Amino acid sequence: MRAPARLHIGAHAMAAVHSLPGIRMNGSSQSREGGLKVVRRCGFTFVLAWVLWHFPSTGWSLDSLPTEPELTTRVDELYDHEARLFIMLYSLKGNGQIDYVTGRVVQEYSRSSYGNPVYKTEEQPLFYWWNHTMWNDPEQDGVNGNERVYQENTDFDISRYKPCLFNGQPC
Repeated sequence: MRAPARLHIGAHAMAAVHSLPGIRMNGSSQSREGGLKVVRRCGFTFVLAWVLWHFPSTGWSLDSLPTEPELTTRVDELYDHEARLFIMLYSLKGNGQIDYVTGRVVQEYSRSSYGNPVYKTEEQPLFYWWNHTMWNDPEQDGVNGNERVYQENTDFDISRYKPCLFNGQPC
């Protein structure tokens, strides 16, 4: 049977324990145990502070992002000239209400011989908007769990792209 392991504290750590108020180190086992408790508490507090400092809470959300919907659920598409994003708007419920949005980076923009816009985009989106949350996928590798929450409690603002109505119809 092995003997229980002993905790060895160096001279600097012991000096630090001696300087703590209310700790007496006179060689008795009771005072040594009290000093060890303080050292353990300080160590635990340091480790906890380090973990909280190095692992920020941004990017955590209760709901996981669903995969990009089928094109049959697409309601509209937009081009953001300023951000160079090709934006697709989806209605997952099929009622015409926009509830899922993707934004792909545009590599090239041109016009066809008929005058229609032609966009060469990245294969996967850079941004997703779903369930009042904006997600960022810097690797642009599709929805696979490595997406980060970019902003919570936000909705996609379509009025930025289609701000007016004409005879009750969107422009």
